[in-house]
Amino acid sequence: MTDPQSPLHLGQPSTLPASPQEAVLDYVPNPRKGALYAVRFAAPEFTSLCPVTGQPDFAHLVIDYAPGETIVESKSLKLFLSSFRNHCGFHEDVTVGIGQRLAKEMQPRWLRIGGYWYPRGGIPIDVFWQTGAPPEDLWLPEQGVAPYRGRG
Repeated sequence: MTDPQSPLHLGQPSTLPASPQEAVLDYVPNPRKGALYAVRFAAPEFTSLCPVTGQPDFAHLVIDYAPGETIVESKSLKLFLSSFRNHCGFHEDVTVGIGQRLAKEMQPRWLRIGGYWYPRGGIPIDVFWQTGAPPEDLWLPEQGVAPYRGRG
């Protein structure tokens, strides 16, 4: 995590981190500090690797959060998520790990992540995690990802 006053990636050339552990997430001051609002990031082409076979796994991630003092800078988030392309992890570990790292570093008022994973072995696996109940009066639309239906 970098100092919110001096982001590492914003407006700078950046390279893809070799791993999620090496990725640095930037946070900037919340421009609407004190306002209750939700931010959504969708990563419909997220990939990581199966820890057993090494084959790619694909997911549609949806991250919703209510900012506190800071917001995550989107370029750094994109680089962080892209760093999972060479990372081996079960769907549950990857999805919850992303949510926990964002929650720990950014300290939002509330955060949830939905990992809608495409089938592995014929079974789609959807993983959900959140920091707790959403704040009262926070408008939260549905995540909008339909359950996997195959070709039908």
